Amino acid sequence: MEIAYFPGCTLKTTAKSFETSALAIAESLGLDIKELPEWTCCGTVYSLAEDDLMKQLGPIRTLARAEGLGYSTLTTLCSMCYNTLVQAKQFVAGDSVRLQKINNFMEEESDYTGTVEIKHFLTLLMELGLDRLKEAVQRDLAGRKIACYYGCLLLRPESASIDDCEQPQILEQLMQALGAEPVFFPYQVECCGSYLTAVKPDIVARRAYRILENARENGAEAIITSCPLCSFNLKDRQKNIKAIYPGFKDIPVYYFTEIMSEALGITKTVENS
Repeated sequence: MEIAYFPGCTLKTTAKSFETSALAIAESLGLDIKELPEWTCCGTVYSLAEDDLMKQLGPIRTLARAEGLGYSTLTTLCSMCYNTLVQAKQFVAGDSVRLQKINNFMEEESDYTGTVEIKHFLTLLMELGLDRLKEAVQRDLAGRKIACYYGCLLLRPESASIDDCEQPQILEQLMQALGAEPVFFPYQVECCGSYLTAVKPDIVARRAYRILENARENGAEAIITSCPLCSFNLKDRQKNIKAIYPGFKDIPVYYFTEIMSEALGITKTVENS
């Protein structure tokens, strides 16, 4: 079954390595994923205002276009895109008045009816099965101690969560299937500071420091994530952390697909962001 793929803006720019590695994994595992044509920004942040219908046009337009092309499932990689798309779908589900108003705004599009199911790429991998993933491993990651950082948007609100929102296991199960040793650390579901990084980088650096040091104190040698913004705050802000905490030592931060590509022996060049 062909699945629509919604990249989102960051996957084409600063998180290019995330997309490249994920698409190579999908191809190697036989997942039939095709990029949605004429996609637009998801809207980035889900609006909490119940009367702000205009903020829902971006994500609903994407879902309408997937429906119009006959897709029943749409997947995405970015945690923020996933969260925005799912909450926009929930916003109009069962509310015919809202749905009609939004469809009226998008008169040049096919009407959205709510039939497309949104699945994060991690969910597709789990549906493929851990045994299938174990069979695909070409390079044993035994001894690699990986901390799985979820952040907020894969897990909250609970209605949009891809796993238990307090004690998620999906990334740990994936790392175990690849032969790595997942490391539990209490800060794995704490917020990284999100877009506060644009105006208050020092606050985000202090928060990232606590997350990274908590992972290190629990034995991690690297951290994985599924969010480009979390990646930026935990990886790129390490230079800000050093300015505040001179004794801080770098700790690698990867997208989970980069570690997975290594385990699957995928040699396709992964462009570094």
